[in-house]
Amino acid sequence: MRKKVAFYTLGCKLNFSETSTIARSFEGEGFDRVDFSQEADIYVINTCSVTENADKRFKTIVKQAQKSNPGAFIAAVGCYAQLKPEELAAVDGVDLVLGATEKFKIIDYLNDLTKNDRGEVHSCEIEDADFYVGSYAIGDRTRAFLKVQDGCDYKCTYCTIPLARGISRSDSLENVLKNAAEIATKGIKEIVLTGVNIGDYGKGEFGNKKHEHTFFELVQALDEVEGIHRLRISSIEPNLLKNETIDFVANSKSFVPHFHVPLQSGSDKILKQMRRRYLTNLYVDRVARIKKTMPHACIGVDVIVGFPGETDEDFLETYHFLNALDISYLHVFTYSERDNTLAATMENPVPKNVRNKRSKMLRGLSVKKRRAFYESQLGSIRTVLFEGENKEGYIHGFTENYVKIKAPWNPELVNTLHQVELTEIDGDGLVRFGFVPEKILA
Repeated sequence: MRKKVAFYTLGCKLNFSETSTIARSFEGEGFDRVDFSQEADIYVINTCSVTENADKRFKTIVKQAQKSNPGAFIAAVGCYAQLKPEELAAVDGVDLVLGATEKFKIIDYLNDLTKNDRGEVHSCEIEDADFYVGSYAIGDRTRAFLKVQDGCDYKCTYCTIPLARGISRSDSLENVLKNAAEIATKGIKEIVLTGVNIGDYGKGEFGNKKHEHTFFELVQALDEVEGIHRLRISSIEPNLLKNETIDFVANSKSFVPHFHVPLQSGSDKILKQMRRRYLTNLYVDRVARIKKTMPHACIGVDVIVGFPGETDEDFLETYHFLNALDISYLHVFTYSERDNTLAATMENPVPKNVRNKRSKMLRGLSVKKRRAFYESQLGSIRTVLFEGENKEGYIHGFTENYVKIKAPWNPELVNTLHQVELTEIDGDGLVRFGFVPEKILA
């Protein structure tokens, strides 16, 4: 009988793209992929260690797998597996732990699927994670995550990603374009570009430390791929988001007016302690450039609260800075100490109850910002791509500038593009709309 394998992914879009690639390697070896909630012979958990909560969730997920099949073989891969392999190996039920370079060769480490008393560890030194493995994820029929870059050469004091993923390195432009064209043949309407630091694209493209291509050249080339209706940039550092890229997106055939630009703090003092590579004046300039060229653009922001030494005055500086910016929503992260980072050794840690209070304040600001952005779009004509899930009798979709809308469930709308007029905001904060007659685009 064919063996069954199930996957669970924690963390970012990059992890989802890599899980999909690993899953395809199993399918190529004759395994049947099933949902994680179902009984399987092997459960593969792709881990994350960006936040404390991601670490804690791992044990819960292992227990879920054991409940479905107590005798199943359980493997852990990904960032947490690279950073703390022995800790994962000691979790009851875990049989195999693979680090940054080994995870893509997981099939090679599977022998007879016999349960182990303790997890077997194969984890390289992170300095050896210097080669690139291309990946893309197809989660549903509407959107795909395409990995273009991995690793990071930045030394932000709070971040473990360089320790978990190694140096900055890129897929070849040729392979990115090949993967994009392959995705297009599957009827998928949107590609989201992912990576650890995608603005650094081109470094390490052929094992060289210099840039063979730039991120701007990547954007230009992808815009020419036939069959892709939308291309979306997932997240890009403000110092790497150049005017030429912003101006190109404004007039692009496929790239949508949506940018996610990490800030982390609105205090220059804190940004310096974080060792970010910009100050607030550059961030203001980037937002202004986007809004000048694309007034309807959606801008998302990452921000961390409770960094060591962040005083009430520093936090209020961040709050007022964000409140004044013409941005659309926030992703708020509560700072948590990570082993082997400089920030974990810094003086004046912020009490956790204060961190949580500040996080709640910024989440409230995010709700306000998103609603204001949605209100600014009422009366406009936008293009919506409908998703494939029936959620309590409704189908949801996103406009090109990331306004989330809903309509009564209609399976014929799944994975179709329509021009709509945005008409009102409902009680859930979603936008209602009216179809523009005879504007079914694809």
